[in-house]
Formats: sequence, C-alpha cells, structure tokens
Amino acid sequence: MTEYNYQIQKLFLEFMISDSTSFVRVQNIYNIINFDEKLQPVAKFLEDHSNDFSTLPDPTQIKAVTGIEINPLPDSLNGGHTDWFLDEFEKFTQRQELERAILTSAELLDKGDFAPVEKLIKDAVQISLTKDMGTDYFDNPRARLKSIRENNGQTSTGWPSLDKLLYGGFNRGELNIFAGASGSGKSLFMQNLSINWLEQGLNGVFITLELSEDLSSMRVDSMITGKGTRDLFKNLDDVEKIINTKAKKMGEFQIKYLPSQSTVNDVRSYIKEFQIKNNRKIDFVCADYLDLFMPVSVKVNPSDVFIKDKYVSEELRNLAKELDIIFVTASQLNRSATEEVDFDHSHIAGGISKINTADNVFGIFTSRAMRERGRYQLQAMKTRSSSGVGSNIDLDFNVDSMRITDPGLSEQGRDNSSFGNSNSSSIMNSIKNKTTTEGGAGDADIQSAKLNKLLNKIKS
Repeated sequence: MTEYNYQIQKLFLEFMISDSTSFVRVQNIYNIINFDEKLQPVAKFLEDHSNDFSTLPDPTQIKAVTGIEINPLPDSLNGGHTDWFLDEFEKFTQRQELERAILTSAELLDKGDFAPVEKLIKDAVQISLTKDMGTDYFDNPRARLKSIRENNGQTSTGWPSLDKLLYGGFNRGELNIFAGASGSGKSLFMQNLSINWLEQGLNGVFITLELSEDLSSMRVDSMITGKGTRDLFKNLDDVEKIINTKAKKMGEFQIKYLPSQSTVNDVRSYIKEFQIKNNRKIDFVCADYLDLFMPVSVKVNPSDVFIKDKYVSEELRNLAKELDIIFVTASQLNRSATEEVDFDHSHIAGGISKINTADNVFGIFTSRAMRERGRYQLQAMKTRSSSGVGSNIDLDFNVDSMRITDPGLSEQGRDNSSFGNSNSSSIMNSIKNKTTTEGGAGDADIQSAKLNKLLNKIKS
C-alpha cells in the first residue's frame, strides 16, 4: 500500500500546477484538509486563486504567498503520467477521508450519537473521480433505443396492463409506493406482487411492521393454493402438496416481522444476514409499510410526519440502489381521500415529501361493493413516464383466495392501460352498485355525491 507522505502529496500539487486540466479533473474530491499541514497553505492558495481568477498561480506566486517552493514537472513526465496521478490522488483522498470519518465516528460513539456514523463512513467510501461520461446522444441512436427497449432491466409486475404503463415493469434501485386508505388492500397488493415475482424465479423478502408473520403467511397460502383462509385447515394435505410443488418452481421467499418504528438499518442488516446465511441474493423487498418506519440520518419527532417520511423515503430508495433490488412499500391516504374517486398528491398522508422521492406511486381505489364484485383499480399518481400519470388500471380480485390478477384486454373490451384512459364507466358502475347493496340513507347520499362529482368532471 502506498504511503502518502509529504513528498508524494507535494508531487500531487506539482502535477496540478503543471497541468490545469488535471487540477480541474480532481475538483470534485479536492479537499484542502487532506494534505499535510505544511502543504495546506499551497492547497488553499491553488483553490482560492483558481476561484478568483479562473487560472492557477505560477510557482513564483506560490513561493511569494506561502513560502513553499513548488516546481512544475517536465512536460514529458506530466504528459505520460496523468493516469497515475488521477488514480493515486483518488486513492489518497479516499484514505484520508475514511481515516477522518473513522476518528469522528469514534468520538460520536463515545457520546452515544449513533445516527450520523453510517453516513460519515458511507460518504467516505463512495468518494471517487467522475469517470462515467454519460451517454453520447448522437452516437448510434438505433442501438441506444434498442438497448432501452430490450435491456433496461425492468421486471414484470405480473400484471400486463401495469407493465405497459411502466414500459416493462419496475426497475431495481427504485422506490415504488402503493397508497391506499386503511383496509384498502395495501398489504394484499404487495403480497400479490411478491407471488408474481416468485413465479418468475426471483428471491424476495416481505417485511411486515403491522401484521404478524403467521397471518401474512396464511394470506400467501391462500393466494398460492387458491383456497380461502377458512378452508386451509380443512385441506391441510392438499395445501401442503400444492405449496411444496410450487416451491420447486418459485424463488426463495422469507416473511419477516419488524417492530413499528424500525429503521432502514434494521432492514439492511436483516437482508445482508439472510443473504450470507442462505448464500442467495435478494431480488425484491416489499415493506408493509413506509409510514411505520423511522429515519436513521436525523432525529425527528414521530408527529412531524412530513419530515419523517421525507428522510425515510430517501433512505429506503438509497437502500434499493445500494442492494440493487426492487423495493415496494405502501403509504396511507389521508381522510380527504375518503370521498374521492380520483386521487392526487394532496391525498397522501403526511404530504408530498414521499411522492417527490418515489419513482412510481399508485393510488388504490376500491369500495366494499367493488371488492365484493372482485374489482380493484390502480390510479397512477406518479410514474417514470409523465404521460402515464392519471391513467387507471382495473384489476380482478378473488374474494376467497385474495389473488389479484389482470383481467386482460378480452374481458375488458379495451386497453385499460392506455394513457389518459379514465375508466369512468367502470368506476361509476361500482359506485352505483355500492349504493344499492350497502344500504343506509347516509351511505347512499355519499355515493350519490361521488357519482355527481364524477359526472361533472366527465361533462367538463
């Protein structure tokens, strides 16, 4: 391992004054305090002079201001060893930053302040020069577009109508949120997604911060076997046979309970421990649900939902990128959404902070009558494609097995995932049915108001 002593650090500065391009290329990791104390005046002068005059000082100016002699390198050495300089300066910076982060972390740990430690270490480890030059837009547009279409890494949701809206499905490293009122089926959607992905051979974890592992497992039993939860114990032999048979064709699946107010660190440590013990990579995580997590990076009052959810969303999305997994979670809709048939950002509990961070957000629209008739609707509140926002997707729901499926174009008689399609007739029928089946004058008045509001929107 290279010992970055005074002489090597001085050589770094000599490279910089010899070639201004080298100085510019290391600016994103250039930190004065990383240098030896005797060289810090030179490092500071280089930075200040560059900022003030958009050029580097010459050796005479450096000697006059700092009293330190920095000699430019011969042209032959400078031109032939730039790659060495960039590589070594990056390693030098990483080492200095990590060493300082460790020392600072030790002090914080002594004080019992654990929250900032992870970020300090993580930021130090991730320091690097900018090497990815991005996409050359005009270079081979055909190949670029074909690559997007064929190799963009989307994973099918198992619901073709939703896949079409998302240009193929969900991506790894993204945060996806299903938002719904209490009892609307947020957990059901994530459990159904889990099964869809298991059937594709993916390995996953369902993390529940609300339901027990036993109850969550029983729901999955029903979805996989097609039997109602009441019938599971009556047909134990059949249930066992079906699950054992399907297990051979499906990915690995773990259901884990974590207490409310757990953090992203709890999720991270569990996933890494699971992967080490089972020697299997996790492909997806469904967490039930976002609103019950607490942030790691800051201390916030649980009642300050906007700030809490902002940091939790960012941390969960960063975890998805770090582990290269598909991450799905859920969030509550607020009371103002109760009487609405079209959801927007104002209906998310705690405010818009989590929507700003998430890559895709879907509202779950349903009613008791719709569930009894086996219908759910997803409303695209935010998608990677802005043209998909406002689109609605109708899905079938099996009341007994709780399995959610895509009815397909043949049954619906139209492409219900087309952008801009509001599926108004489907919603209105559900509302009309609810009015006649659920009884009660108050309920009928509410549904009538919903219908009138929707009709006015359609007329306008």
